[in-house]
Amino acid sequence: MARTYLADERAALTLWLALQLERPVLVEGPAGVGKTDLARAAAETLGRPLVRLQCYEGLDESKALYEWDYGKQLLFSQLLRDTAAKATTGAKDLMEAAKMLSAASPAFFSREFLIARPLFHAITSVDPVVLLVDEVDRGDPELEALLLELLAENQITIPELGTFKATEPPLVILTTNGTRDMTDALRRRCLHLFMDYPEPSREIAILELRVPGLDHALAQRITDVVTKIRAMPLEKLPSIAEAIDWARALVLLARGTLDAKTADETLGLLLKHEEDRSKVAAELPKLLP
Repeated sequence: MARTYLADERAALTLWLALQLERPVLVEGPAGVGKTDLARAAAETLGRPLVRLQCYEGLDESKALYEWDYGKQLLFSQLLRDTAAKATTGAKDLMEAAKMLSAASPAFFSREFLIARPLFHAITSVDPVVLLVDEVDRGDPELEALLLELLAENQITIPELGTFKATEPPLVILTTNGTRDMTDALRRRCLHLFMDYPEPSREIAILELRVPGLDHALAQRITDVVTKIRAMPLEKLPSIAEAIDWARALVLLARGTLDAKTADETLGLLLKHEEDRSKVAAELPKLLP
C-alpha cells in the first residue's frame, strides 16, 4: 500500500481479490478508522486517478451520474433558428422540413451536451481509475438503485444515448459509517470489508508512520490512553485520525511525555463533544497514573 497508509492483511487481501474478480468493495466501520484513506492509498499504490463521489441526502443522478447542459442546448437552439430557414429550403411540408433540419444538425441529446459526473466519468475513462463512493449510507435508498447497474455490470445506461460499458473497469470502493443499513441488492454485488479501531500495536505503528518525530514511548502512551477512552460510554469515540492529530500537537508542543495537565489542555483535539471531554477529564488521574 501507499507509504502513508498501513493496511492490515485482510484489507490488502480484499482489495487484491476485488481487482482480480473485478468486484466492488463495501467497506464498513466506525467513522475515522481509515476507510476513505484506504481508497486514496489504493489509488496511489496502483497509480490510478481517484474519482470521488461524496454522498449526501438528496443526491440524485444529475449530481452522481450526468446531467444535460441546458444552457448550451438553449444557445444551440438560438443559433439553429438563424440557419433553419436555409436548411429547410425546398421543403414541401412541415414533416419534410423537420427531417431536413434533423439531418443538418446534431441531436440536442448527444455527448456534446452532456455534463459528466463522477459515475459517468469513472465508467468512460480511457484509463482505469479508483472510484470512491464515500459515505453511501448518507445518500437516499434511490441512490443505491442508481448504483446497482454499475456495481454488477461495470456499465451505466443513459436513456437518450444508450449503454456505456467500461473498457477499463474501475476499482469501486464504497464506504459506510452504518448510519443506516445497506440493501441486500447492494451487499450481494460487493465484497465486504469491516474496518474497526486497530489493535494497540498497529495503532502505535500508524502513529509513528504518520507523525514524524514522535517518540516511541509517547506513541505507546497515547495509544494506551486512547484505547481506554474508547472503552468509555461517550457520544463519539476518538478515531485514528483524531489520535494522529493529538500526537502531532504533542510533538509540536515539544512534550516528551503525556501527563494529566497536558492531556486536559489538549483533549479538544481528541474529543469533539463537551460532555465527552468533561467525562474524560474527570477520569484523567486514572487514565494517566
